[in-house]
Amino acid sequence: MFLKTVEINNKSLVAYIVAQDYRTADVFRRHGIGYCCGGNWPVDIACQMQGVDADKVQAELEAAVRTIHVSNQLDFADWDIDFLINYLINIHHRYIKKALPETQQLLNDFAREHIKKFPYLEELEKQFDLLVKQLLPSVKQEEEIIFPYIRQVAYAHKHKEPHAALFIRTLRKPVEKTIYKGHETVTDIILSIRKLTNTYNTPDNVCINHKVVIAKLKELDNDLMQHLYLEQSVLFPRAMAIEKEILDI
Repeated sequence: MFLKTVEINNKSLVAYIVAQDYRTADVFRRHGIGYCCGGNWPVDIACQMQGVDADKVQAELEAAVRTIHVSNQLDFADWDIDFLINYLINIHHRYIKKALPETQQLLNDFAREHIKKFPYLEELEKQFDLLVKQLLPSVKQEEEIIFPYIRQVAYAHKHKEPHAALFIRTLRKPVEKTIYKGHETVTDIILSIRKLTNTYNTPDNVCINHKVVIAKLKELDNDLMQHLYLEQSVLFPRAMAIEKEILDI
């Protein structure tokens, strides 16, 4: 289920493809092709039944299973602050905006049909709803208030602008308070989700759809951990160091 190498062709069974790599589920779902209990059809037949182009679907499947790694050798601390902020917005924020509603819908649809068999899904839905309510406004606030503030501080420091200290004294505390309170809330929710899902391990003999839901939650967790690391351990400490330097002048 977690990213096994799989050869994809039009004769491969839909359910088999998804069982090998959960990311292909998004492609089938997008085209209205069932991949769980009714997924024992070859890709070409399933596409014919839905009236979609099998070659197009295969190309999308091949794109879905490509894995792009970010090297651990990258020294994020050396990145220009503007570049780092752009990276956070274009990589992590875009992912959150897309993945959160999609995963929430997937979870809600699955829970609606399986909650009697798996009672833990009720609390899992509640925790995920809390995550959505926390993250989406937080992302918006970062892009509209916090990141522009950090860009201005970095620019003022670089160009030795005389008004920089006054600007920092006005906005520093509310920005810091908002940042760390939000991150603590997200971390607490993620820890709750890990506990509910047994650290993203599904029970034995569950359906493919169950495995896909849990895999999507794990993917989101992994992305959030890098996202929070880049903000808490790289961007914000650098911004505060610049603030301190300006105030000490």
